Amino acid sequence: MKRLESNLTNMVLSLTLVALVAAALLGGLYVLTKAPIELQKQQKQQAAITSVLPQIEGMTIAEPEKADGMTLYKAYKDGEWVATAVETTENGFGGKFKVMIGFDQKGNVVNYEVLEHQETPGLGDKMTFWFKNADKQGQNILGSNPADRQFVVSKDGGEVDAITAATISSRAFLKAVNNAYAVIAASPVEAATGASQQVN
Repeated sequence: MKRLESNLTNMVLSLTLVALVAAALLGGLYVLTKAPIELQKQQKQQAAITSVLPQIEGMTIAEPEKADGMTLYKAYKDGEWVATAVETTENGFGGKFKVMIGFDQKGNVVNYEVLEHQETPGLGDKMTFWFKNADKQGQNILGSNPADRQFVVSKDGGEVDAITAATISSRAFLKAVNNAYAVIAASPVEAATGASQQVN
C-alpha cells in the first residue's frame, strides 16, 4: 500500500476524517444513551417525590403544577390536601443544583432529596444529608417550619448551622427551601382531580 505524501492537504483530510468518525461515534452514543438517562432521571424524580412526602396510606399525587419556576406535586388523602413536594433549582457554589422538598399541611419540612448538584465533594455536597441529621438540632430542618424558625445560616443571624467550610452552599440550599415554602404558602389548594396517581 502506497504511503500518503505528508503535506498540508493530506493532513487536513486525515484530521477531517478522524473528526467525522469521532463525531459519528459520539452522536451514536448520545442517541443510544439518551432514553435510558431520561428514564433514570424520571425514576429518581418519582422516588424523590415519594421520599419527601409523609407516608400516608391511600394518598394520591395530582398532576404537577408550575409556580414561580418551580414544580409542585400536591398530595391528597380522600380529596383533602395533605402535603406538597416542591422541585426547585438554585445556584450554589459549584453551579446550579436541583432539590425536591416535601412540606406537610402546616408547612413543616417533611424531608428533602438533592436530585442534581455540582458542589465540591466533601464540602458543599454534604447538603445531601447535612440538614436532616436528627442528632444535630442546630442543622436539622426536618419537622420545622420556615415561618416559625429562621431558615438562615447562624453566621447571618439565622438559626441553622451551615455546612463546615461551605457557607455559600448552605445559604443557597436554605434559600431554595425558603423559596419553595413561599410558593406553597401562596399557592391555592383545590380538591384532588381524577388525574391523581396513587401512592402506597
